[in-house]
Amino acid sequence: MKISAIIPTFNRCEHISNAIKSIQNQTYQVDEIIVIDDGSTDKTREYLKDENIRYIYQENSGVSIARNRGIQEAKNEWITFLDSDDIWEENKIEAHFKMHQNKPTLFASYTDEQWINNGKVIKIKTHQKKEEPSFLNSLRLCKIGASTFFCHKSIFSDIGYFDEALTVCEDYDLWLRILKEYEIKLIDEKLTIKYAGHENQLSFSTKLIDTYRIRALKKHLFSKYHREVLDELIYKTTLLLKGARKHNNIEIVSSYEKELAYFESLVKN
Repeated sequence: MKISAIIPTFNRCEHISNAIKSIQNQTYQVDEIIVIDDGSTDKTREYLKDENIRYIYQENSGVSIARNRGIQEAKNEWITFLDSDDIWEENKIEAHFKMHQNKPTLFASYTDEQWINNGKVIKIKTHQKKEEPSFLNSLRLCKIGASTFFCHKSIFSDIGYFDEALTVCEDYDLWLRILKEYEIKLIDEKLTIKYAGHENQLSFSTKLIDTYRIRALKKHLFSKYHREVLDELIYKTTLLLKGARKHNNIEIVSSYEKELAYFESLVKN
């Protein structure tokens, strides 16, 4: 099994060395580490000049374009991602290898994760606990972290890449598209460590994040899961409107009242 690990990064020179070391220290070796520097203006390039990696610089274009560039550049048939502020436990890749060796028809897997903030482990709420994912049980929340994911490269030829129009929730969007066609198995071990509380974490800093989830869901509106997707769209749009009205966001209210009316009309029809 030949594996390429892809690290997208932007201005995280103080974190990325730890990410790279966690890949290099794996008990099952990764064959290629690709760092896609998405226009960093800090000392990322200088920090990485002595690392045994493939370093690719691009103008700042967003994480989806960076990950897609990594996939396209990858020389190996198996792909895995690691965000530059995360790390892996040393046996993460070995756990994937064993799972796929035991199930040769499996094309994708992911691990559980542990969040740390200011040196303390964040207690995960019940609804955030990992479970075997399906398309339907992944509609409400993004169950898979990009740094936990491992798959065969052929999936991207079949399903497509990360949606470059989505600045956030691009992972939620991709997992739904994959789960509609493929099985993704959970390795029920916390083999990915994620750190919260520092700058440039888009999922925490992006406003109106449900607008991106709604865009992702609308791709499946007329699929075989039409009614379940429609119910989720109504739920998310109602929630979004509640917040927009509270903060007097007239533009969002005007736009998404029309969206909600459309979704509700589909229920009646």
